Amino acid sequence: MTRKTPAFISFVISCLIAVIFQSTSAQAQRIQAESEVHLVARGLDSPWGISFMPDGNMLVTERVGHLRIVSPSGQISEPLSGVPKVFAMQQGGLLDVELDPDFSNNKLVYIAYAEPEGAKAGTAVARAKLVDGALNDLQVIFRQHPKTVGAQHFGSRLVFAPDGNLFITLGDRAKHIEEAQNLSNHLGKLIRIRPDGSIPDDNPFVTNKNAKPEIWSYGHRHIQGAAINPKTGELWLHEHGPRGGDEINIPKPGKNYGWPKASYGVHYSMAPIKDEHAEQGFEEPIYYWTPSIAPSGMIFYNGSLFPGWRGNIFVGALAGRHIARLVVDGNKIAGEEQLLSNTLRFRDVEQGPDGAIYLLTDEEQDGKILKIVPKADR
Repeated sequence: MTRKTPAFISFVISCLIAVIFQSTSAQAQRIQAESEVHLVARGLDSPWGISFMPDGNMLVTERVGHLRIVSPSGQISEPLSGVPKVFAMQQGGLLDVELDPDFSNNKLVYIAYAEPEGAKAGTAVARAKLVDGALNDLQVIFRQHPKTVGAQHFGSRLVFAPDGNLFITLGDRAKHIEEAQNLSNHLGKLIRIRPDGSIPDDNPFVTNKNAKPEIWSYGHRHIQGAAINPKTGELWLHEHGPRGGDEINIPKPGKNYGWPKASYGVHYSMAPIKDEHAEQGFEEPIYYWTPSIAPSGMIFYNGSLFPGWRGNIFVGALAGRHIARLVVDGNKIAGEEQLLSNTLRFRDVEQGPDGAIYLLTDEEQDGKILKIVPKADR
């Protein structure tokens, strides 16, 4: 039996009514005044990733290990069959979902998840054909090495680049932070592979016998947001800092982003970390948050519903409990505003085919899909 909610019902959850901006931008305030938040669906169990299919339906992951189809009218399917067993504990579980760029023809879906191995786990990526509401012919195309004990920092965002290669974001697995500097493993790394799991010839470490050839960049802590800049075709990402120091980076091939040797935050123990990146030979972030907002999910908006927001970045904030709107100027962040401040933990952000901005809330049992749209009477 499917669970249903009314079609895009026009109530605004009371805690979302106040949309607070930190900037005094007249244009931003005008857009805010002309927008509203609608509930699309609710009753999801810790939803983590969302991807739109050509027919307008959404594929949504639940961290507990379920993949569901949600219709534009808010109908939620039963869990799809064919999903692999996941390590569903704390931050682990079924995480991101992404469609193949040629999904209309090949029906391939990619999922990132915490894969168990006894008491250990690690991030894995599998692809399968979505046929008649089931995943068929599932094939694991990447496994993080090594698997480790612990239930934190799996990363797991999936992004296809314009050249057809697949980026996979990873974390340092929390208890192994020094390994983010070690090229012989996948901890604290950004991965670039072909859709079948093979290694692109132009990856930066393919000729280095002491490095994993899948690695694109390293020295990362916990990457939970990534998106392609439509103007440049480059990948942008953000990652969690410790106490402060959440970063936005434009990862370059073979470059070292410093963790845990450099950060604009401090360790949870309050032990200091050098904030000098370049002086130590590391890449400086293009932007950072201190105190931490715990960013998750990321898009470049290029829709038609809000022309004034085109080219802006939208990021969900877990600890910050808001949506961050970032104004981009070339390869810099020129300004930041907060939407839906002090409301909910936002796990993912996506642009829908209708040009609306869709949000996943990080809630057990009652996770929601919301969307920001223009007011009907504007």
